[in-house]
Amino acid sequence: MRLAGRTVIITGGGSGIGRASAVAFTREGAFVALVDRDAAGAEATLAQLQEAGGEGSIHIGDVGEIDFATTTVESVAAGRGRLDVLLCAAGFSCGGTIVTTAPADWDAVLRANVGGTWLWAKAAVPVMQRQQKGAIITLASQLAIAGGKGNSAYIAAKGAIISLTRTMAVDFATDGIRVNAIAPGAIDTPMLRRSFARHVDPDVVRDASRQRHAMKRFGEAEEVASAVLYLASDEASFVTGVVLPVDGGWLVA
Repeated sequence: MRLAGRTVIITGGGSGIGRASAVAFTREGAFVALVDRDAAGAEATLAQLQEAGGEGSIHIGDVGEIDFATTTVESVAAGRGRLDVLLCAAGFSCGGTIVTTAPADWDAVLRANVGGTWLWAKAAVPVMQRQQKGAIITLASQLAIAGGKGNSAYIAAKGAIISLTRTMAVDFATDGIRVNAIAPGAIDTPMLRRSFARHVDPDVVRDASRQRHAMKRFGEAEEVASAVLYLASDEASFVTGVVLPVDGGWLVA
């Protein structure tokens, strides 16, 4: 097992890529602390971990709240004796151009995506520095590289995550901490389905998105989880500051 005895925190662990990654980590021997605002979703993920023979814990709250991030990281690290991996998978999207996006929605998207990456990394890094080892994986988006239409706050937030990932990789490389980002394409998750549902004709938008990928299909959360697992493992011991597309050929189509 690639992660036997290691401790992982996953924000957004109640669904989608966070849930799939939690299951993948469990199968490789890790203890997984699930962070989400959706208690039912987190409970469902924990049940899957236990069915797979794994162990985990649940922490319910707002990922953009600094006290929640700090106390959760501290309690998990103290209880387990270490923190090996942080996956920042929590995300939120509202749609809209810069003209149509309400200030409150803009703030909420930046809070969940950028704040939910910054605050959890801020809490995790000191623990990993003491260990002189750790891996942080962030979730960007192919849209932050290619651009996109009608989703300005989300795309801006994901671009900020890419820049934050790169600067953290430089800042903490000599502390034994690797920081990398995944840039997924359109992945069949609840958040993607909600984004299509915002449109007048969801089926047309869904088909256009599917066709935009060179592989002419949406990705599965488990396919992203495989890339996350690689970046978290010792197999990626010389990999830091990378933005790894898992996008079905979106960026080359």
